[in-house]
Amino acid sequence: MINAQDACKMNREVCALAPIVPVLVVHDASTARELAEALVAGGLPALEVTLRTPDALEVIRAMSEVAGGVVGAGTLITPEDVKAAKAAGAKFGVSPGATDSLIQACEDEDLPLLAGAATATEAMRMLEKGYDLLKFFPAEASGGAPALKAIGAPLPQVTFCPTGGVSLANALNYLDLPNVICAGGSWVAPANLISAGDWAGIESLAREASQLGRT
Repeated sequence: MINAQDACKMNREVCALAPIVPVLVVHDASTARELAEALVAGGLPALEVTLRTPDALEVIRAMSEVAGGVVGAGTLITPEDVKAAKAAGAKFGVSPGATDSLIQACEDEDLPLLAGAATATEAMRMLEKGYDLLKFFPAEASGGAPALKAIGAPLPQVTFCPTGGVSLANALNYLDLPNVICAGGSWVAPANLISAGDWAGIESLAREASQLGRT
């Protein structure tokens, strides 16, 4: 059984792998391996597969076999989601928010949870439970980088991975903040490139994203 401190330590290691964590909505598991290979080759090894499609668990299984990749499950809502994601091979979990039952399920299943928080109150509640690494979601709709900067003033001990509306155009606004370790974005794996099997195009987008904030 994992505790909050260990969960945050493990997720911090995952988040430190690259400035961007691809947020993936994959409808066809047959594309999973090549998609993961392209993203990892481009320098983005931490992959969040959202549980928003019927094939999501199969996608996690396939991507988990790709060398160099660290695959997590996003959109965890229920304890059942947690168990299924862990069984499929997920190494970490991401949720849009947090409930006591979801937190407990992740701890019971030894699945490090990156839980969503959009307000100071939500962040304080998670901090009270021992979680000092959170997902800021939905980032842009919740006020964007200025809001996250403001939350960081009274809560400097909490680090975030902003997700939701993050793009190549605004990613640095977040990555430049002292309370941001990385950001989640879907632009590195757009649906049109996935459907076209344009793995070279996705690798190029990943490589561009992997250099954000680095000099």
